[in-house]
Amino acid sequence: MSEPKEMMSRPIPAPAVYIETKPFWDAAAEGRFLIGRCLDCGKAYWYPRNICPHCFSDHTTLEESPGEGVIYTYSVMHRSPTGPYAIGYVTLNEGPAVLTNFVDTAPDGLTIGMKVKVKFQPTAGGPPVPVFAPV
Repeated sequence: MSEPKEMMSRPIPAPAVYIETKPFWDAAAEGRFLIGRCLDCGKAYWYPRNICPHCFSDHTTLEESPGEGVIYTYSVMHRSPTGPYAIGYVTLNEGPAVLTNFVDTAPDGLTIGMKVKVKFQPTAGGPPVPVFAPV
């Protein structure tokens, strides 16, 4: 009988919250995942900010996303005082790529192209941060 695999998780420091990012972090505290959308060029983007990274318009908004996508790439860090963890990029169904931590899986449980969904991990003294777990 094989031993159960260790699930990846690690403490994540609280993010800095600025006036520009406060609506995103307020939504995260409610369990809602927001992405940016430019009202001029129509493109979705990540990380939420007031200026579109595609056309530099300031005519932008935040919209709720289901936070679903696929793993584009990842790397497992084995040498860590808290145990192995993985970081990588998720391509959201809306198009943007999100740099993130992966949770709720063993270190060898990730594959490129795997479907994942956002969840929020608590931080010490700050808002929860988005991380992704296999669907």
